[in-house]
Amino acid sequence: MTHQPVEQAPASPSTSSPVPSALALLPLLLFLALFVGAGLWYQTQSVEMAFYQVSAPVAILPAIALAILIAHGSLSRRIDTFIQGVGDPTIITMVLIYLLAGAFASVAKAVGGVDATVNFGLSVIPPTLVLPGLFLITAFVATAMGTSMGTIAAIAPIAVGLSDATELPILLTIGTVVGGAMFGDNLSIISDTTIAATRTQGVKMRDKFRMNLLIALPAAVVALIWLYFSGTTAQVTVPGDYELIRVLPYIVVLVLAVSGVNVLLVLFIGILLAGAIGLGLQPGYSIAALSKDIYAGYTGMQEILILSLMIGGLGALMHAGGGLAWLGRQIDKISQLCSRGKPGRKTGELGISTAVALTNICTANNTVAILLTGQLAKEMANRYGVDPRRSASLLDIYSCTVQGMLPYGAQILLASSLAKVSPLVLAGSIHYCWLLGISALISILTGIFQSKPATAPS
Repeated sequence: MTHQPVEQAPASPSTSSPVPSALALLPLLLFLALFVGAGLWYQTQSVEMAFYQVSAPVAILPAIALAILIAHGSLSRRIDTFIQGVGDPTIITMVLIYLLAGAFASVAKAVGGVDATVNFGLSVIPPTLVLPGLFLITAFVATAMGTSMGTIAAIAPIAVGLSDATELPILLTIGTVVGGAMFGDNLSIISDTTIAATRTQGVKMRDKFRMNLLIALPAAVVALIWLYFSGTTAQVTVPGDYELIRVLPYIVVLVLAVSGVNVLLVLFIGILLAGAIGLGLQPGYSIAALSKDIYAGYTGMQEILILSLMIGGLGALMHAGGGLAWLGRQIDKISQLCSRGKPGRKTGELGISTAVALTNICTANNTVAILLTGQLAKEMANRYGVDPRRSASLLDIYSCTVQGMLPYGAQILLASSLAKVSPLVLAGSIHYCWLLGISALISILTGIFQSKPATAPS
């Protein structure tokens, strides 16, 4: 059964719906106060990566305790509500995908996939297209790896070298890398933001990808044109050696995923293929080394995995207490003002976008922002007739847009540290993220960049 977005008035609340209550949001505010407050304090102490000194899965523990304390019913019932949230099928599916995505990224990188992709791209880029080429390489790697952080870590040093060799401004080359990384993070089938957005909204990844591409592609085209005219005098240094077969796992994963194959199977095939390439081509690479790389991938997903489970439980408590219903009402009021009091698709899309953007500003983590606002976005989509693919797309777009412009976000902090520039200055140079946000806003206000009806969700 397809879902066609229509303009309609808000649905009347169900009698079984939780009574809206701002009190139920106190645990979320406590979590943000501890997580963001600690980051601000460490920043005043000039500590690097200040907002990541206190781990989010630890900062959320007092919030969970408070949520259980103020919830209604017996203690056993409150704990059962939390556990049901942790064990929600959407959360468990996300966890499994996180594990396999981490393993694939780890193995593919270990067998030389990232280096081969980067060197291949640099070898075929004309000197006058160094900046657009750098954006495209970064975008492809991020789409294939599913991680903006891993992509920036791999390619930012190359961008620094390009800046030195071509006399292009360092902010321009590093900003290009961050923009390309956020493009890939936003569109990647195996990105944790895509996983979170599609699972919370109940849509297929390929449907969300197509919807996303309609908005992201115009922004990317404008960014590429601007980068071309900004770097026509550049010269490219000689790239390193590469073997195209090492790029194969990324291509296979992308093709299978976009073709609609179950993402768990896609990632498993990717791991096997990357491992086979390593065992066949890489001297000294053994089954034991493959095992260690897979486990290293699991370990790399530990924080987001634990946090997803915790947020699933916290979200269930906040929902049962009426916190999300209260928040939804407030965002509805703001959205209706922006849409001149005519509730419908536009109101819902503005509300969803506002909710995830504000949450991302508070948490400095795009995946966390999606997880925290996923249920609220789904309810608003149902109320205002927003296509669930559209809801998933906007969640991902505005979380990535904000994340790519936050001077205290992990991506800009990492890039600025590698390039030895101020994160505050770099934040204003991520032109693609600004263009993506503008493209999505135009789409919301005008209704363009829509897609055909979705296939039934899996």
